[in-house]
Amino acid sequence: RFIPEVPYYANPPVSMFLAGLLPFGSVCIELFFIMSALWLHQLYYIMGFLMAVLLILVATCTEVAMVMCYLQLCVEDHRWWWKSFLNCASAGVYLFMYSLWFLASKLDLVGVLPVVVYLTYMSMISMAFGLMCGTVGYLSCFWFTKTIYAAVKVD
Repeated sequence: RFIPEVPYYANPPVSMFLAGLLPFGSVCIELFFIMSALWLHQLYYIMGFLMAVLLILVATCTEVAMVMCYLQLCVEDHRWWWKSFLNCASAGVYLFMYSLWFLASKLDLVGVLPVVVYLTYMSMISMAFGLMCGTVGYLSCFWFTKTIYAAVKVD
């Protein structure tokens, strides 16, 4: 099937850049406290607020994935499967860039080995964060497309 040319916001690099920014932005402030507790040996004792931020993250990933999927379907591009995953999973890239900023501005690591350990752990955390956000985005797009196309009557 012929797929028409997509506008600039529906291209995968642009949509990943735009769509990953919102889920990361919803947890950005809380990340500072979590990373301070993890790497600067400070106490983190507001677990109830962390649960609220997690719910906000899931809601943000869901809404962003559905909007981006709808925009993609409006331009007759039916290949939404991987794009719905990658749009939200790109928040993991933003998390890794934030961890690089945290390393440069907040941490006073001496030597190569602590920096390598920090970057290794933060890359694994960023990948897990991206996988979680991408999975939420994919499942919400799957539900969304199933729901909107179930309402279409073909007579």
